[in-house]
Amino acid sequence: QLHLVESGGGLVQPGGSLRLSCAASGFTLAYYNIGWFRQAPGKEREGVSYIGSSGIITYYADSVKGRFTISRDNAKNTVYLQMNSLKPEDTAVYFCAAAGARAIWYREDFYNYWGQGTQVTVSS
Repeated sequence: QLHLVESGGGLVQPGGSLRLSCAASGFTLAYYNIGWFRQAPGKEREGVSYIGSSGIITYYADSVKGRFTISRDNAKNTVYLQMNSLKPEDTAVYFCAAAGARAIWYREDFYNYWGQGTQVTVSS
């Protein structure tokens, strides 16, 4: 079976940092483009960041540029999202997703596999 599993979420104070991980099982993540999405309570899911299969191409939502960094370690079959200078408005469930083909990165329908999500709460 093919699975994506997110981890690393939690409660953090404003200005703090978290690193999310997206680990794949049952398939080789290196062949996939990976997106991070988030969904806050009462809001639609939105694209946060994207990394191409080679790790060269990355995209970020304007709201997280300069604060979040996406990276991948294909040897570990894992993609990371380093989140710094966290704000209360970053509070959401964060999902990773894998796209087997080139994607319009913020479009959910391009992604083939999704994880279950990890909760990130930014609060004092």
